[in-house]
Amino acid sequence: MPFLILGYDGKDEQALERRLAARPNHIKLGDQLRDKGKVLYGVAMLDEDRKMIGSVYVVNMDTREEVDSYLATEPYVTGNVWQKIEVLPCAVGPSFVNLK
Repeated sequence: MPFLILGYDGKDEQALERRLAARPNHIKLGDQLRDKGKVLYGVAMLDEDRKMIGSVYVVNMDTREEVDSYLATEPYVTGNVWQKIEVLPCAVGPSFVNLK
């Protein structure tokens, strides 16, 4: 089942520093999950100045519990980058279902 994950970075002065420190492990885990078909797409959210302020992931996980288990190991969560997280069930449009 697809889920949309919106992770919003903190707004304090160290937020970008935490993001950049956790980013290599975030990318590594994301690549592993992508290769298993669990992450379908991910992007960084930017503000008007093109500064990273959060992330959007579309994941393909069987249950909300699986999403929560992933989030418990996500470097942006364990590294205190994402300060607010929204998880919503979603549907991947027919034009994108079979993209590799």
